[in-house]
Amino acid sequence: MMRLYKVHHRLPHFSSSCCCLLHPFSLGNARFPSSTLRSFRHLRTDSTNLFKPAMSAFRFNRLVPVNSSLAEDGSTAGNGSANASLTFAEDDDESVIGVKYRVPPPEIRDIVDAPPLPALSFSPLRDKILFLKRRSLPPLAELARPEEKLAGLRIDGKCNTRSRMSFYTGIGIHPLMPDGSLGPETEVSGLPDGVKINFVTWSNDGKHLTFSVRFEEEESSSSKLRVWVADVETGMARPLFQSPDIYLNAVFDNYVWVDNSTLLVCTIPLSRGDPPKKPLVPSGPKIQSNEQKTIVQVRTFQDLLKDEYDEDLFDYYATSQLVLASLDGTVKEVGSPAVYTSLDPSPDEKYILISSIHRPYSFIVPCGRFPKKVDLWTADGNFVRELCDLPLAEDIPIASNSVRSGMRSLNWRADKPSTLYWAETQDGGDAKVEVSPRDIVYTQPAEPQEGEEPEILHKLDLRYGGISWCDDSLALVYESWYKTRRTRTWVISPGSKDVSPRILFDRSSEDVYSDPGSPMLRRTSTGSYVIAKMRKENDNATYLLLNGNGATPEGDIPFLDLLDINTSSKERIWESDKEKYYESVVALLSDQKEGDIHINDLKILTSKESKTENTQYYIQSWPDKKLCQITNFRHPYPQLASLQKEMIRYERKDGVRLTATLYLPPGYDPLKDGPLPCLVWSYPGEFKSKDAAGQVRGSPNEFAGIGPTSALLWLARRFAILSGPTIPIIGEGDEEANDRYVEQLVASAEAAVEEVIRRGVAHPNKIAVGGHSYGAFMTANLLAHAPHLFCCGIARSGAYNRTLTPFGFQNEDRTLWEATNTYVEMSPFMSANRIKKPILLIHGEEDNNPGTLTMQSDRFFNALKGHGALCRLVILPFESHGYSARESIMHVLWETDRWLQKHCVSNTSEVSADIGKNKDGEGKEVTDIENKAVAASGGGGAELADDIESGQFYSKTRSLM
Repeated sequence: MMRLYKVHHRLPHFSSSCCCLLHPFSLGNARFPSSTLRSFRHLRTDSTNLFKPAMSAFRFNRLVPVNSSLAEDGSTAGNGSANASLTFAEDDDESVIGVKYRVPPPEIRDIVDAPPLPALSFSPLRDKILFLKRRSLPPLAELARPEEKLAGLRIDGKCNTRSRMSFYTGIGIHPLMPDGSLGPETEVSGLPDGVKINFVTWSNDGKHLTFSVRFEEEESSSSKLRVWVADVETGMARPLFQSPDIYLNAVFDNYVWVDNSTLLVCTIPLSRGDPPKKPLVPSGPKIQSNEQKTIVQVRTFQDLLKDEYDEDLFDYYATSQLVLASLDGTVKEVGSPAVYTSLDPSPDEKYILISSIHRPYSFIVPCGRFPKKVDLWTADGNFVRELCDLPLAEDIPIASNSVRSGMRSLNWRADKPSTLYWAETQDGGDAKVEVSPRDIVYTQPAEPQEGEEPEILHKLDLRYGGISWCDDSLALVYESWYKTRRTRTWVISPGSKDVSPRILFDRSSEDVYSDPGSPMLRRTSTGSYVIAKMRKENDNATYLLLNGNGATPEGDIPFLDLLDINTSSKERIWESDKEKYYESVVALLSDQKEGDIHINDLKILTSKESKTENTQYYIQSWPDKKLCQITNFRHPYPQLASLQKEMIRYERKDGVRLTATLYLPPGYDPLKDGPLPCLVWSYPGEFKSKDAAGQVRGSPNEFAGIGPTSALLWLARRFAILSGPTIPIIGEGDEEANDRYVEQLVASAEAAVEEVIRRGVAHPNKIAVGGHSYGAFMTANLLAHAPHLFCCGIARSGAYNRTLTPFGFQNEDRTLWEATNTYVEMSPFMSANRIKKPILLIHGEEDNNPGTLTMQSDRFFNALKGHGALCRLVILPFESHGYSARESIMHVLWETDRWLQKHCVSNTSEVSADIGKNKDGEGKEVTDIENKAVAASGGGGAELADDIESGQFYSKTRSLM
């Protein structure tokens, strides 16, 4: 299954099979490197880890793996529910301090409260589609449930799963008819009323579904998750376990189909008692020591273990008993209870890779770096051998491309019954070490002959990024290096040692115009996914299908190319409409049969949308390319159906070409209506070259997906919205991008503002700026260093003092002590005295994102207030880095709208009046910053030295914004 989201979700690690789930707002391409495409088993509703694809070609920004779900900081687009306890009121007092939760004006509220559309999931055999019904935004009471913060996780002890999970409320099954249309819906029945559904999973033969269910019954054990199974033909559902005492442990991986009638399930041990009790009196002080003088640089990870009690509590909730459960009711416990983290059956269903973590735990890194053991078991639960037992990894260097030493990315070959492969670093995991090769990829049978050593498959000089398997004659190996943005794709013949590897693509990952696309994969009879080989009539050549974004100076034009793997020649067989629509290839559907696919038998799933028409899905079949529409989703916000959208191009004063998307309200006429108040919403990006920074990304024809906290909501309030203007921070050659961060930031903002004023759509004195996370950092810096551009700012969940993230942030690899001036100059906290324009700070009280601790906003607000700035700080109870509760979201929108109405729409002062003052003060400011930097680095200045001693500059760690 494959699941696509137009809204912006963080992506967790990918786990083994790949069916697909579609969200009606999505546009993604189903192109996966096999290193990450291990298992899209579960249609989950929580999302926990930030996933960075190895190659920029993979459009995972629009794909959520089916073993993930809606995270607390990735709320669904346009869903909400009415809440009678909340009322909207206009406020005219000066400060509006101590208000209760508010809601924004109806024109914004109605869009956010629109009923959510279902998500879709194709069956493994492509003959049925699930409609997964979704709820509205959750109430704050759900976020307020008690949660344990342990080892980097947040656990709902009552459910024994990750906290803050969203869920599905029902499942409808539609047959896909021979003509491509949808048949009548069969509702999954037999479920209790008010059930909450998670982890929806197809059996390999597509005949059964499994999923977890839970109920909203306070003070009852029934809130724990139970595993249910449904017959796909009849829709009848029943519990998998006959015993009412077997519950699912969903802290880590939870269950997997071993074959078409058996599941391996992580259950709560039946012998488990009550949670450990925290001692009233500790046994001793909390001590950390580095008497061995080991260099350990770590990020500011949140929710870490703090003491022995936390270690015991983590074991209590994370420990599972593995159980083999058959559809006929047979149950068998296998192995001993342990903290199992992943379960991965071999393609031939004979073996299972079992990963677990164990003590000694750490108080400075999350559980992903705990000691990790990977064992090989038979499918019936017998231990075969230990593959690796990796030690605690507290000392992974902070440099990009640094990794854990030892075996990593241990997977099954998708094209073999039971063959393993993995990578091992040759540089100790330290990206700063120069060595060749840097990574070696090994392969080995599940049960090798006595004395049989692992075979070297390939050696790489960059960092290993995964493999797409085809057969013994063909596989594609990916490697990349962030510092240079270089990415390479190798063609290897795994079964032929006499065939030398060769480079297929060698390019810059940030050069989107040269992106050739990624190979499309077909599903095998075992449920694994391999590269689809194509053939043509009377042609013996071997072809692959390359699915690409098709970036051009006019915008993205997705394509499908036939690539001759031997000659590298290409033939374009499909391309998106260029004039009105944006289309993309989502999945390959003609993959039920083994062997090569004839071009005349090609069948693909595509999406189609326009500026004003929301995404619909189609099946397109060759040779006549017949198109059959399979969805007809309503417009999610008809009141904005006729919004105006244009991708605009303009130039920065240093010659860098920039791009932004300009949105204007429905019916707006610049000649009749004049310039509008304007909201600029963006997020900076880093580049190695001006050419790459100037390339166009995105399409002018894409549908405007509006999330519950989107800046586009203010189109309903008659604002012009400049969305995502390119804010490139460029570091060419040996230059580090951040060394000229402020200079480039201001230059990019000046160019954007000048362009919307030149077009006559934005009032020069009514332009606001805003952003989330690193975009909030940008906003504060612009108000400090470019007050002549903006009348006010909105900064959500940002970090403002880089000395609190001293071991790197964003993509900065240098430490505070290596680049003191850069850290200080980039920090708007250090320029709080310069911020004179109104700034609204919003932050979740429980922000768990490394680098954006809630105290960042607290301290920044106090610094602003200490200099008399017009500022306001809103802390949202129970919210994390992003916001999910309806009360919180509605209040954020109310606060934002109030701020914009008061300080942007009603602004009568000349914004540009500060231009002279700003420019006159530039030299002095640089000198002041340099003096601060010298003092902070120990080069003088007793006052700041005293501040260091008192703890003003904390040794916290790297931001992952």
